[in-house]
Amino acid sequence: MAIPQSFIQELLARTDVVDIVGRHVQLKKGGANFMGLCPFHGEKSPSFSVSPTKQFYHCFGCGKNGNAISFLMDHAGMSFVEAVKDLAQTYGLQVPEEDSTPQEREKAAQQRQKQATLTDVLEKAGEAYRKHLKQSPQAIAYFKGRGLSGEIARQFGLGYAPEGWRPLASVFGDYQDPLLVESGLVILHQDEGQDEKRYDRFRDRVMFPIRNVKGECIGFGGRVLGEGTPKYLNSPETPVFSKGRELYGLFEARQALRDMGYALVTEGYMDVVALAQLGFPNAVATLGTACTTDHVQKLFRFTDAVVFSFDGDAAGRRAARKALDGALPFATDVRSVKFLFLPPEHDPDSYIRAHGREAFARCVTDALPLSRFLMDVAREGCDLGSAEGRALLASQAKPLWQALPEGVLKTQLLGDIAELVHIGSHELVNLWHPPAAGDSQGRRSSSRYPNRQGERRPAPSTAPHPQRSGRRQPASRQDRAVQLLFLSMQSWDTLSQAQHALLCELPAPHGAAFIWLEQQVHEHGPQPWPALREGLRDSELENWLVGLVQAVPPDMEFDAAELSSILHEMEKAELSAQLTAMAPRVGSDPAIYERFKTLSARFAQLKSVAS
Repeated sequence: MAIPQSFIQELLARTDVVDIVGRHVQLKKGGANFMGLCPFHGEKSPSFSVSPTKQFYHCFGCGKNGNAISFLMDHAGMSFVEAVKDLAQTYGLQVPEEDSTPQEREKAAQQRQKQATLTDVLEKAGEAYRKHLKQSPQAIAYFKGRGLSGEIARQFGLGYAPEGWRPLASVFGDYQDPLLVESGLVILHQDEGQDEKRYDRFRDRVMFPIRNVKGECIGFGGRVLGEGTPKYLNSPETPVFSKGRELYGLFEARQALRDMGYALVTEGYMDVVALAQLGFPNAVATLGTACTTDHVQKLFRFTDAVVFSFDGDAAGRRAARKALDGALPFATDVRSVKFLFLPPEHDPDSYIRAHGREAFARCVTDALPLSRFLMDVAREGCDLGSAEGRALLASQAKPLWQALPEGVLKTQLLGDIAELVHIGSHELVNLWHPPAAGDSQGRRSSSRYPNRQGERRPAPSTAPHPQRSGRRQPASRQDRAVQLLFLSMQSWDTLSQAQHALLCELPAPHGAAFIWLEQQVHEHGPQPWPALREGLRDSELENWLVGLVQAVPPDMEFDAAELSSILHEMEKAELSAQLTAMAPRVGSDPAIYERFKTLSARFAQLKSVAS
């Protein structure tokens, strides 16, 4: 359900941004504001300012700014809704949910209480496992044998679950507590006609605590010592843990993702910990399951570049194929997705130890781009020397290409596929999507994806676009961005983090509209306009938004290029305003001078690109 805008305003009024930021950044009083080292980029001198009067933070080094909600979203990787709920819990407020019954609200409150209680239980178990590690020469020898230091073990909270059926009975006063079973720490077994039996799930295993983006323990992974099976054992699905949505090491890797500029997705716990030890603290791992769209979406909250690392054997290729499916819906023109295949005899840990850090870094740089891997998958088993083989390629490529968001990458790949199939781009599109009799869809598809073979796109005109007959032109770029994104909600997830911030930080009502849209995306996923229209009822934005969106002619198509052009011009305007405001202080502050140079270079780059 949607969170009322009035509650968000009340929450921000009660929130102290200094308190929220201060939990993650060491702040010192500096005049009217507080200063500290920016958590969003590496720096040696403080340029990160937090204003208690404006309830706003701003970094003069990288330009990051916002309120308490945006800080939790940017720093902890929370969604808008998660950030609001986290703040509300901090200040003892109940998040109202529109259109929900008292019974539903009571159930939600009970669920939140249970989740908090379960994480407390898991944290207590994790503390016990860490104490047991100090008393286990065998477990210590295992970690040392893998080249891990005590510092890295403390960073990841590594531990040891001792032998025996019920060691946790000495940790928890009541071993019969149902929470021990619900948290996955204890297994309850009962044969027909016999008394129930309880015993610890993890026994004689080195332990890897799994944390959510807030740093709370939500589960464990355990590796057996010796030759027992299974080799790795994970916590079961619980109210706080879902392996299809969580990534091991993401909490620990947050800052490194920003510093190194990409996420390295590996296959196991030890890969993540070993890579952190060897100079790649930006590594994360899926939890014994295939990479999902939820995993990819969560990663893109922290970075716009992801590299999947897999073994080069058949199993690694199968895992990469599933990761490709998860990544395709988010492979926009402003994001990078690559696939790294190591030799079958190596994992990342062994490769670095054998060949060195620099060699592995080169492997990452030279990893296979998503476009090439997609084409490799599409061509698998196809004899391109025959018409049948080319037809098979077209069939295998179709679902992969369709999963891509609209944009330049999708258009280019269509051309690549069409060339291999030996037909034109628009013929291929029309074969995949045959137009109905008398429908103009086929003609529109053809114009969107012109042939490569001898057909040139006309040079773009620098003159203003003429107003279309029967179309009311929006009053501003901001208005048009609202129209495009509210009528094509799925496009929201194709934008970069910087573009999200640009739109959400616009003055009211546009910024509030995009914040509301982001909230809807995270709560419900992409929805058509009629569903969004229902969600707007009785909101402060309803009349303005509905009037703006319904002014768009019903036969007008979504145009990704138009949206890209609008965002391009909006970023130029924003940079121009920032440069103008900074200019008087450039000569007196080295940090501002460096930031001014960076912004000036970006502004020149934008000006050189035709919008």
